[in-house]
Amino acid sequence: MTMHKWAREMLDRELAVARGAGMSEALALRALLSEVVERSKAVRPIDDLAQELCFLADNLDDDRDYAFMRP
Repeated sequence: MTMHKWAREMLDRELAVARGAGMSEALALRALLSEVVERSKAVRPIDDLAQELCFLADNLDDDRDYAFMRP
C-alpha cells in the first residue's frame, strides 16, 4: 500500500466517523488540515512546509492549463 492510499483510506474512515457524529465534512476537513499543518511544523522546516502549501494552493483548479504541460 502506498502512503497516499493509506492516507486516503484513513481519511475516508475518519470522515465517516465525523459524519456519524453529526459533524460537517467541510468543518472536519478544515480542522484536520489545521492539525496536519501544526504537527508538520514540528517535523519539517517551516520554509519547506510553506513552499508545499503554496504549491498545493496554487494548483487547486483541476481544469487549469499550465504553460509547462503539453497538449
